[in-house]
Amino acid sequence: MFVRAYLRASTRDQDANRASNDLQQFADERGLTIAASYVENESGASLKRPELFRLLKDCKPGDILLVEQVDRLSRLNTADWEALKAEIKAKHVKVVALDLPTSWMLATADKDDIHSRILDAVNGMLLDMLAAIARKDYDDRRRRQSQGIAKAKSEGAYKGRREDADRNAAIVKMLASGQSWNSIVQATGCSRSTLSRLAKRAEKKEVSA
Repeated sequence: MFVRAYLRASTRDQDANRASNDLQQFADERGLTIAASYVENESGASLKRPELFRLLKDCKPGDILLVEQVDRLSRLNTADWEALKAEIKAKHVKVVALDLPTSWMLATADKDDIHSRILDAVNGMLLDMLAAIARKDYDDRRRRQSQGIAKAKSEGAYKGRREDADRNAAIVKMLASGQSWNSIVQATGCSRSTLSRLAKRAEKKEVSA
């Protein structure tokens, strides 16, 4: 049995490794060894998370997927959450979360023990509940943000997100040097839509020059 830690943050401005010490302490207290850590900065509302699926690909039956909180694993909608759960179930992986105490015993329980199977069932129900709460929190925050923007626009006070001029200038230089879009996205963390906008802006400047 291997313990594989999954650490996620939504943006590159956030420290995805922030919870690594807490996960390590949890493992140490139970005599477990974290075999590998998988770290990424991706939205929990998206299934497009390369490191999470690399973790699952590396897992063997009985391995533990260790997370700080359930929302680090999922802020997914119902359909995507069911798809992720199916992948986890197919790999026979145990999900253990620091904010889900019922899951802690799965880290040390005998896989053939009847109590382990009961815990697994209870843990699954609570995992669903926390995943649903995490999604609701995500939807609520997005709704409040949209309402705030709409109000600011109606009052003429909305100016949009401030552009990162230094970063965008660096991206334009990378485009001019012939770097691929994939390498620029990986290096800067910008979205492909931002990259497309900057490329079009640069083209217009060249035409008008």
